[in-house]
Amino acid sequence: MSSRRNPGSQSSLREANRARILDAITHYGALTQVELAAVTGLSPATVSNIVKEQAATGVLTTTPTSRSGRRAVRVTLAREMGLVVGLHVSNRQLRLALADAGHQVLAERMLPLARDHRADSELDRVMLLIQDMAESVGAGPGEVLAVGVGLAAPVDPRTGIIATAGLLRGWDGVPVAEELQARLHRPVFVDNEANLGALAEYRMGAAQGVRQAAYLRVSHGVGAGLIVDGRVYRGGSGKAGEIGHLTLDEQGLVCRCGNRGCLETLVGASALAAQFPGSHGDVKLRDIVLRADAGDARARRVIADAGRHLGVALAGLSNLIDPHRIVVGGELAEAGEMLLSPLRHALERSTLATVSGGPEVVKGELGERAEVLGAVLFAIDRAQISAGRPEDAVRTVAGAPAPDILPGIGGIFPVRTPEISPERGGLAS
Repeated sequence: MSSRRNPGSQSSLREANRARILDAITHYGALTQVELAAVTGLSPATVSNIVKEQAATGVLTTTPTSRSGRRAVRVTLAREMGLVVGLHVSNRQLRLALADAGHQVLAERMLPLARDHRADSELDRVMLLIQDMAESVGAGPGEVLAVGVGLAAPVDPRTGIIATAGLLRGWDGVPVAEELQARLHRPVFVDNEANLGALAEYRMGAAQGVRQAAYLRVSHGVGAGLIVDGRVYRGGSGKAGEIGHLTLDEQGLVCRCGNRGCLETLVGASALAAQFPGSHGDVKLRDIVLRADAGDARARRVIADAGRHLGVALAGLSNLIDPHRIVVGGELAEAGEMLLSPLRHALERSTLATVSGGPEVVKGELGERAEVLGAVLFAIDRAQISAGRPEDAVRTVAGAPAPDILPGIGGIFPVRTPEISPERGGLAS
């Protein structure tokens, strides 16, 4: 047998190790060197050597920190690696976040939207806002690597266009990624808001470490993001998780989607506002929660009834995909146990019983920022980082799915998720 060794094997191995370290930081945000060793499976000495090398070339930044009273080195991507933008467009609100490739949010904006807002005018405004935000942190628009967008409607992953008309009027049929990309001259990626909320809560919120989970967003409308085997599942045409349009009453009111008796006709913002005579439907979800907190009996009853309806719908979802944890977010989640307690009761009553019990129901940790932070993570995932100099370290991949996005059920395969210290940081403002 020949004893000759491949002269390129050692350099290839080192390049692969660099990529593993950069992938881990891109995925999880700031990590200590000890956490990097645990995540990548590399030795502490290998991690230390590569971190020093990449810090010297300007790809990584290191800062002293502490973990459990011990000194440690915190590692993140250098600011020079570029910026990403997260955009969340809901029915009545627009939220933007500008972050660096190390998951640090540098600037954030939130603006109300008119009832009948249109894609063309709002995308023009988004372009100006991104330029303004970049300037506010001493950067230029050219430093933006990618933009992630969350829309309050299912998005067909094959076309990037809203899959069901009428759920976000003024945006139907609009190729949002293409339109915004033409304005910014930067890659843009679009997904449903609940999918991005699920991604954020799974990576850095209340669903961390739970590989089978569901994120329920209850705001103007109702939607769910599904975590299946540690990845976001969107279905064949992007409609997976549209729990708000699950029929609960065949003889019920006509929904904005065109069907009758959907969950949203019972617990959507318009349906709840209609429970307050004399308000002419102008009462907001936040107003209802504040009234309930102040002891208003009608508001408390409205929230409890909404919880029961949500619990019944979630029982069907639980029997179908069997999540271990359900994270509840959106404006109505601010009602806390007034909503969650009746929700749990209805869920337990209608879910198929198992020896281990039903899914755990918790309030989201990221609040109304979940979707925009998910959009940031989505953009970072698509702007894939490769080892090298800052000027050639980022390559944006338009065709490949992001690491946490599972387009269809046929693509499910086990993915190992390492245990990370909750102190690792990431997407801090």
